[in-house]
Amino acid sequence: MRLPRMSLLAKIWVWTSVVLTAVSGIAGWLLQRQALETTFRSVEEEAKASFQAYESLWRMRAESLRSVSAIISSMPHVRAAFGTRDHATIRDTTSEIWTRVSDDLQETSFFLVTDPEGNTIASLDVQTAQAPRLYWPVVRSVRSRFPDQVSGFSIRDGELFQIVLTPVYVDSTSGPALINVLLTGYSVNHLLAQRFKEATGGSDFVFLSDGKIFASTLNDRATGVLAARITAAESAATLSDGVSQYVPLVRDLIDLEGDPVGKLAIFRSFDSAREQVTHLRRMLVLLWLAALAAGLGLMYLVARRIVQPVKELDRAAAEVARQNYEYRVQPSSQDELGRLASTFNTMCGSLQSARAELIRQERISTIGRMASSIVHDLRNPLAAIYGGAEVMVDTDLTRDQMGRVAGNIYRASRRIQELLQDLVNVAHGHGGEKEVCRLAEIVEAAIDASRAPADSRSVRLLANVAEGIEVNAARARLERVFLNLIDNAIEAMPSGGEVHIRARIEEGYVRVEVEDTGPGLSEEIRGQLFQPFATHGKKTGLGLGLALSRQTVLDHGGDIWAASEQSRGAKFCLRFPLAEPNETPPDGLHATTFKTPPIT
Repeated sequence: MRLPRMSLLAKIWVWTSVVLTAVSGIAGWLLQRQALETTFRSVEEEAKASFQAYESLWRMRAESLRSVSAIISSMPHVRAAFGTRDHATIRDTTSEIWTRVSDDLQETSFFLVTDPEGNTIASLDVQTAQAPRLYWPVVRSVRSRFPDQVSGFSIRDGELFQIVLTPVYVDSTSGPALINVLLTGYSVNHLLAQRFKEATGGSDFVFLSDGKIFASTLNDRATGVLAARITAAESAATLSDGVSQYVPLVRDLIDLEGDPVGKLAIFRSFDSAREQVTHLRRMLVLLWLAALAAGLGLMYLVARRIVQPVKELDRAAAEVARQNYEYRVQPSSQDELGRLASTFNTMCGSLQSARAELIRQERISTIGRMASSIVHDLRNPLAAIYGGAEVMVDTDLTRDQMGRVAGNIYRASRRIQELLQDLVNVAHGHGGEKEVCRLAEIVEAAIDASRAPADSRSVRLLANVAEGIEVNAARARLERVFLNLIDNAIEAMPSGGEVHIRARIEEGYVRVEVEDTGPGLSEEIRGQLFQPFATHGKKTGLGLGLALSRQTVLDHGGDIWAASEQSRGAKFCLRFPLAEPNETPPDGLHATTFKTPPIT
């Protein structure tokens, strides 16, 4: 994620927002997940607790039936009545005993007396209409387990019962003889399932066998869906009826012979837990939004406080970039940013001192270089004057020779005067008086001044400038431009060569090309040609010639540059505006060009 055009404060705030949102979102998700897992475990534990409560109730009822049956079967007069084998006597005796049993058992249970084959002798319960009582084949099938009491579930005529069988024995000559069986139990119905639900804190019960529902506390739709999934042996941790979700707990119902006869499914609903989770999620979202807003606001203030010193440093750096080394930053703390501000102030002080020292040294160096450059430029004309004067003093010359020597002395002295005037003009920003000049005369004067060093190095100076080209220029300054270009070309060709000067008119301007046959210009020096004091390996001079020449050309409304082609050495191109047609060159000494040959 890149934010190139945003401020540092905005970037810090945006990134902090992203990180804070992500971290708080992940924390909320983990908290919600943990809450869901905790809720699921809680509901699962409630389902297990409901089953334990159910088993306790179930065992309590079974124990009650066993106890009642055992007490009744152990009474002497009951055993005596059973010994008579008279049905009326047995019924009257057991009826009297049953009336003494608790009302709860009387309301929900039934009491039968059967013979050893399972035929009903007497029925003593209020549910006689619901309880099958003619024949109980289960008595005969478990007779092998007598004289112990036998209990379990049994399905009879489409109903599910939990029953307890208690055998009644009498003494005989051949030993104890089984004469009757007490059969006590109760029907598993919806009313019983509802009592289990109330006793276990709201868990739902479903009793079923082979897809048949005997009792359920759920509605018919939910009972059918969940029963089908239980019958299909689905072992998922949770089951849904399409509306609600439940944690199931399934156990087998064991008959009197020890075999599974059906299933008991206990369901604990997630509805209340889901409401709690929804409320928790809503509270988490509200808390997350509040914490996020508070965190972002606080982070904005903190980031703004952190970024403020950085802004001050940025503003100070901009001032330093504008060479305002006196600007200072006020440290606002003692931390890293405060130390950075102090270091920045120290740096500005160092730069200010270094700049002052550099300016002082540069002034001294410039004075020295300018003095050396003036001495260098004055040496040649002074040597010409000195040599000419010496010849005139020590040698008898003819009139013609005297004229040539005097001409050389005049040109040398004139060059010294022009050099001094150029220095005065550069120092005071003056460019000299301009006049209409013939370009051919200016070029020819520069060639004549460079003739002696050119001959000494076997360099030919060639000019091709039309006589009719006129420019409005300061003659001496422009002549010095060409003289500097020719001298540089001669110095670059110690083994000889040629310097060609050509001129042509282009759309109101004159283009002049000064080209030599020397080694040319390398790329590393091309960009520094017109900088002051750039000598580039020259043995003499300090590199002011091209810099002053370019300034002269610019003052005349033109330009100078080095051509890019490198086929025949170096090539410099100059461009000047042409003189107006109504301007004519004045007569006088300044228009005269000396073409006398050098002294041999």
